[in-house]
Amino acid sequence: MDGKIEKLKELKAAALLGGGPEKIQNQHDKGKLTARERIELLVDEGSFEEVDIFVKHRSKDFGLDKQQYPGDGVVTGFAKIEGRPVALFSQDFTVFGGSLSEAHAEKICKIMDLALKVGIPVIGLNDSGGARIQEGVVSLGGYAEIFLRNTLSSGVIPQISAILGPCAGGAVYSPAITDFIFMVKHTSHMFLTGPGVVKTVTHEEVSFEDLGGAETHASKSGVAHFAMENEVEIFEGIRKLMSFLPLNYRDTAPEMEFDFKADLSVPKLNEIVPDNPNRPYDMKEIINLLVDNGDFFEVHKNYAENLIVGFGRIGGMSMGIVANQPRVLAGVLDIAASVKGARFVRFCDAFNIPLLVLEDVPGFLPGTEQEWNGIIKHGAKLLFAFCEATVPKVTVITRKAYGGAYDVMNSKHVRGDFNFAWPSAEIAVMGPKGAVEIIFKKEISESENPAEKAAQKLSEYIDKFANPYVAAERGYVDDVIIPSETKIRLINAFQLLKTKVDSNPGKKHSNIPL
Repeated sequence: MDGKIEKLKELKAAALLGGGPEKIQNQHDKGKLTARERIELLVDEGSFEEVDIFVKHRSKDFGLDKQQYPGDGVVTGFAKIEGRPVALFSQDFTVFGGSLSEAHAEKICKIMDLALKVGIPVIGLNDSGGARIQEGVVSLGGYAEIFLRNTLSSGVIPQISAILGPCAGGAVYSPAITDFIFMVKHTSHMFLTGPGVVKTVTHEEVSFEDLGGAETHASKSGVAHFAMENEVEIFEGIRKLMSFLPLNYRDTAPEMEFDFKADLSVPKLNEIVPDNPNRPYDMKEIINLLVDNGDFFEVHKNYAENLIVGFGRIGGMSMGIVANQPRVLAGVLDIAASVKGARFVRFCDAFNIPLLVLEDVPGFLPGTEQEWNGIIKHGAKLLFAFCEATVPKVTVITRKAYGGAYDVMNSKHVRGDFNFAWPSAEIAVMGPKGAVEIIFKKEISESENPAEKAAQKLSEYIDKFANPYVAAERGYVDDVIIPSETKIRLINAFQLLKTKVDSNPGKKHSNIPL
């Protein structure tokens, strides 16, 4: 038996070398870690248990039968992050450039299948040249098998993708189906067709970085949720993200200890919203004052910055936060913000994460570009997401809540559980100036002094409608609260809503306006 054990150890030691020392050095020279180094940095020390370490490809064409590497370019297995189980795969660029073969795909599918059965997240560390060309349609079939599992797992278990190198062609669709995508600046790229093909077809000259780099996808396309400076930051980010998430759709997110006897008033909240309704302020300042320890984990930070989404804790409870940002485009909703918000709301609802909405929205962004590109259907996505969500939902209106955007941002009418307003709130069909110009158009134009009459009517309209009290009289707002008392009111609301039960009509699935 001793001899057999020694042989096993030798075989495993050889497998740990991947494509060999020279290719490992090449990976390091590019500023990239190896597949196994990445796993070690991501998971709890000593927790990784590998499966299929001895798997090899079965292809004999193009001389592949003479190139056999244990593991076939991907490391798969199970581990723990902060003591909680996860499944993961890490593509090994030192073996055939991390290209996906039939056997490579089967390894990934195996851990995805088991993760779905036991209800644990799947984390994919992607670093691949794409389908293994020598295997032809077999490798394409392998990708499709992965796509299918991504789709079936969606909303059942969290799926997280880290792009740590090239990701091109069909390879981009698996990450695109997953819930969150992390990218490394300058070393990771995603695109369907590379710069060479783009130049041939459209005659555009574009670099890898500009076409599909981390900053491009984090700020322009919205494909990437996070763009980090290096791989270590990515692994820290994934660990932090995991701390806010449940293991599956039947689970609840981890709850942290919280001192409910502490003084929960936040006097500084009384000073943030300017008296002038046209002056901007930073909604992130409000978020940081409300979340426990000022710890807010923002998602899509550089994309559609007029809407803020991310995770935080209030009273120890993990929750998703959706907030208009008055500092950017006055906080209006446009196409990008609507899609960004809808995707985030639906993720939170799928995984039992309560939603806090901080509202200061003057409406939807007008203009031909928005209308011609479908602001109606894209704005409807955010509306649909809030209407469909059955998790606890609480809204605080800090200032403007105008027009259809008031309805969309988790109003009482779309099953908001608690809807609070600050005294600075203005809840109306539109801004006072525009409303006066329409309602009193004839009266103003026929006046001896139109400017004076307009000013008079504006003052009257503001006194009557530019406040939260008309909505409060109707019960559309549950209470008008002093800003400094917001945190305690939120804690009480979300504690009460822990046992909330709500449902949607039975159906095969909804038909969101995609």
